[in-house]
Amino acid sequence: MSSDDDSRDGRDSRTADRGLERLGDLLPDAARRLGLEDQFELAAAMSAWEKVIAERVPAASGSCRLVAFQQGVASVEADEPIVAQELRLRAPELLTALRATMTAPLRQLRVSVRHV
Repeated sequence: MSSDDDSRDGRDSRTADRGLERLGDLLPDAARRLGLEDQFELAAAMSAWEKVIAERVPAASGSCRLVAFQQGVASVEADEPIVAQELRLRAPELLTALRATMTAPLRQLRVSVRHV
């Protein structure tokens, strides 16, 4: 088979015939079948949180973390009261940004201060 037999978009037609799918597209369904949907949602929410904080509130990056995500409520823990206050003040903006990056429904952001 020569390179002339490859499809016009640069992909090998043999690969396209096998119906390959992206791993990222398969993970949510696999997690659901294995009973890991909650853990998968939490991991996705944590990743989205880190990205949003780095972009929107860089000073808080590394000083707060998403610790739980259940029934549309994201629970965030801040290291210092001032960080928690900043997150609470910016909650509407952060929720909007998170909703744009997540597939799971998100209705509330709960912020607490980490107790050592």
